[in-house]
Amino acid sequence: MNGTLNKVILIGHLGDEIKMHYFEGGNCIGRFPLATNEVYINKTTGEKITSTEWHNIVVRNKAAEICEKYLSKGDKIYIEGRIKSRQWQAEDGATKYTTEIQVTEFTFLTTKKETDLSKSSLPTGSVPDDSPY
Repeated sequence: MNGTLNKVILIGHLGDEIKMHYFEGGNCIGRFPLATNEVYINKTTGEKITSTEWHNIVVRNKAAEICEKYLSKGDKIYIEGRIKSRQWQAEDGATKYTTEIQVTEFTFLTTKKETDLSKSSLPTGSVPDDSPY
């Protein structure tokens, strides 16, 4: 196979409210943690084990504004995107690293704000590929 593929599909729950960051020129990004769970039975003890994985999610521009408007901590969302790793220098001079999921598609599965909306009006979206990444 000559090509490569960087694609992630996640269904999980928001671990916190969306944190918005605005830039000159009108662009913005929203960041939030997403929890996915794996449940299995320990074969030795018979105990039910739940393992949670946390993902750093990044949405951009209009998609970020839509997510901020409709999503709250605990809401369930379907996300498609790509993995992006980055590094930066902290104030103390240490090099910091993070891995994020850059969202390209999303669908709200449940929201706490559903009571104010009919289910048919819950937004889904594609993120236009206007980012430099």
